[in-house]
This record gives sequence, C-alpha cells and structure tokens, in this order.
Amino acid sequence: MAFEELKQRQSVVWGSAPFERVADQIANVHDQLVAELAPKAGEAWLDVGTGTGGVAVRAVRAGAVVTGSDLAPVLIETAKRLAAAEGLEIRYEVGDAEQLPYEDGSFDVVSSSFGAMFAPDHEAVARELARVTRPGGRLGLAVWDPDGGIGDFFRLVGKFQPPPPEGAGNPLEWGREEHARELLANDFDLRFVRGMDPQVGESGEQLWQLFVSSFGPMKTLHDSLEESRRKELHDAYVEHMEQHRTDGRIEAPREYLLILGTRR
Repeated sequence: MAFEELKQRQSVVWGSAPFERVADQIANVHDQLVAELAPKAGEAWLDVGTGTGGVAVRAVRAGAVVTGSDLAPVLIETAKRLAAAEGLEIRYEVGDAEQLPYEDGSFDVVSSSFGAMFAPDHEAVARELARVTRPGGRLGLAVWDPDGGIGDFFRLVGKFQPPPPEGAGNPLEWGREEHARELLANDFDLRFVRGMDPQVGESGEQLWQLFVSSFGPMKTLHDSLEESRRKELHDAYVEHMEQHRTDGRIEAPREYLLILGTRR
C-alpha cells in the first residue's frame, strides 16, 4: 500500500465514527498544550490534525485567529458544526499534514494534538510544520510516549492489525525526544514537557463500548475482523483496562510528551 493509499484510508477511518463523543478523553492535554503556547489576541494559529476542533476552539476562545486542518472530511464537517453551535469563527479545511496548503511563514502558532503524528512520512510533516511557521513563531505538538501505557495499548491492538506499508513511520516514535530533535531541531529551538493523563472509565467494558462505537480506528478494526477475532479483541481490550482498576474505576496510564519550539 503506497502512502497515498494509506492516507486515503486514514481519511475514511478517522471519520467513520462520531469522534466528538470521545474527544473529551484528551481534553486535559488540549488545555495544557494551549496554555503552554500562550495564545495572544489576533495571532494567526494553525491546528494540524484538528479532528473535531478540541485545540482550535480553545485557541479561538483565547483570541487567536484560527485555522483547523484535518485529513478526514467528516471530522472537518463535525468541527464546523460544533464551532457554529458555539458561535465561534474558525476556518476549517481538509488538508494533508505532509502537504499543507498554506504559504511559507503564514502562522504565528502551529499546533497538533495527537494528529500530525499519524501521518506516515515524519520528515515531510516536520518540513511542513517548519515551513508554515513564521520566524519567531511557536510550535506545540502533543504526542504519546511509546514507553508508557499508550505504547502498551498500541502493541496490544497491533496484534489484530495488518502490518503498515513499508517505510511508514511509527506514530509513537514522535514521543521519543531524540526522534523529535532529529526532525525539528534544525528549524526550532526545542523544549519538552512530559505529562500523564490517565484513561478514566467506569469499567473496561464501558470504555470498550465507548471506543468501539465512537473512535474510528477501533471501530474500523473491529468491523474488519471475523467474529472469533472480534471477541479476542474485545476480551484483550477489557482485560487490559481492568488491570488498571483503582478505587472502583479504571485509571489506565497514558504518558505523553509536549514538543514545544520557537522557529528560528
């Protein structure tokens, strides 16, 4: 599968379920990322891989002039609907993180929260993030730590997935500081902030029902499997979550990394 085929599939997969139902599961990270980027009134802000607009709405509420871009047309339409319901003016567009449709140095701030990391060509993404950020502008990326709880979860789910196309970057590699430096340090002065945002739920089964119905990649994977493998995936997911039961609820660890930079 070529990267273009992969990205076309990703654009459908991410829009195949109502992501807005699970978007609040990473709201704390959105809050921290926007706070670290310290929006100023009137700044031009680009949110890459915006999903249903979690970061974009926070930035515009702080006074920024925001553009949100995502590969999935369905997510963009949902983001537009949610912004309109709040009376927020955000420019949402379908766009590829590897080929952003904006002029050089167009934005004061460029962000991505668990979005651009899923593009297969990491070098292309890094070049584009640098290209559209003005000199002195700020970059902020939220990515998952591959050595933490999400890494364990990705490896569990990976047992049920076909292998990625040859040469496609592992999204979790963005969570390694050395990889981020290789990609971005030539263009940005970087700093890193580590955090923890546990996956909280009533039970493994409750979280399964939420994600298999509302998180596009999980729904698509489940629907692609034969019945026996669906049960195996369900059981593995629930068992994984239940091992993190604390005080009557699930608190599964999710370590993350904020990559923060100033454009040279």
